[in-house]
Amino acid sequence: MGGESLSVQQEATAVAGQNLANVNNPAYADEQVQLQEATPLDTTIGEEGTGVQAVSITSLRNALLDAQIAAEGSVTGSLTSQQSALQDAEAYLDEQLSSSSSSSDSGASSSNGLTADLSNLYSSLETLSTNPSNISDRQAVIQAAQQVAEQFNEVSSGLNTVNAGLNSSIQNGVNAVNQDFSEIASLNQQIMDVQAGGGTAEQLVDQREQLIENLSGYVDVTTSTQANGAVNVDINGANFVSDGTRTNDLSTYSDNNQLYVGTSFGSDLTLTGGSIEGSITARDGTLATLQNSLNTLAGQFINQVNTVYEQGTDLNGDTDQLFFTGSGAADIAVNSTLLSDPSTFQASSTGEPGDNGVVLQLLQLADTPSASLNNQTFSQYYTQAVGSFGSSLQSVNDQLDNSNSVAQMLTQQRASASGVDTDTEMTNLLQFQKAYEASAELISTVNKMLETVLGMKTE
Repeated sequence: MGGESLSVQQEATAVAGQNLANVNNPAYADEQVQLQEATPLDTTIGEEGTGVQAVSITSLRNALLDAQIAAEGSVTGSLTSQQSALQDAEAYLDEQLSSSSSSSDSGASSSNGLTADLSNLYSSLETLSTNPSNISDRQAVIQAAQQVAEQFNEVSSGLNTVNAGLNSSIQNGVNAVNQDFSEIASLNQQIMDVQAGGGTAEQLVDQREQLIENLSGYVDVTTSTQANGAVNVDINGANFVSDGTRTNDLSTYSDNNQLYVGTSFGSDLTLTGGSIEGSITARDGTLATLQNSLNTLAGQFINQVNTVYEQGTDLNGDTDQLFFTGSGAADIAVNSTLLSDPSTFQASSTGEPGDNGVVLQLLQLADTPSASLNNQTFSQYYTQAVGSFGSSLQSVNDQLDNSNSVAQMLTQQRASASGVDTDTEMTNLLQFQKAYEASAELISTVNKMLETVLGMKTE
């Protein structure tokens, strides 16, 4: 009886020490030794107790909170990925964004962005209109136009860089998910083996839960615990881990130079959360819309300016040249002839060197709405496009703040329900220590009594 009690109190002390060692481990669930009265002996005066025995070690893991934390992790993962992508795009825009596209000062406003470059071009055209034969003023217009073209190029290139980074992030995420699948399947097998042998595998369960939460940051998964201790893992109805087997893989395929996610069996897979879904959502949603708007604006700017400009005449009497080459934001450029010789700028609408007809018509484009731009001017269309982008970014920021708050609340609830409480464990240690000392004293007392009895027999 005394010996068994010593063993039990020693085991309980070890578990309390394990709890204290993991007090700062967020994936750890507090463990407890389950004790019960040892099987009593039947005697002539009734049952006689035989002490205590340790039955099992259990953890205070809360399956509902674990599932809620994993689910919210998928939401946070998606929004974090979207925020990162949109913030990268914002840097390339080089504009001061507003969160509302409806206010008069919303959208784009920066001394370095396309808004400022268009304004500088209009200002240089206005200056040239007062003296259209002035070579310096012509050069200023050409340089301002070149800056507009380069800004289009830089923003387009930057958005392409963000797009490529998202494709890379999707591939890296898929690789990480498949690795987690393998480790979860392996832990499943170990847990199944331990439980089949009558043991408990709480540390392995903790490790698996940490993997599931990490996995949820990449994809929104559904888990189901089996009677044998294994956890099956599904994504939107497709099974990927069953018992100790990895049954499926995430895979990527290319469509129109973009990466998408499917299964190893070749079927598409719709993701509903996690960083991989967030990357796809940002790429095919807000970023694609911004890129399309930028290309539409550049294309219309090229066409409308060229339509007016090619009717003009330069200082040499030549005509029918284009001001811009290219077809969109990626390849818009000022005609190389203009860059090398400002006298070839076709400012005149009459053929007279001092005429400013074409310059005035180019200036009028700044205030002329276009049906192809939703009946807006160039600047208005760009302002609305950037304002819409800013609203999307602000929305993601707000949603991410809310998700982080929910995740923090759930984590605190889990820590309160199943985390290690230092004061409780210190109290338990003292209790187990006293019980151990009392058990040792019991053994010592029994030994002395036996020695006395044996001594009496020998006398």
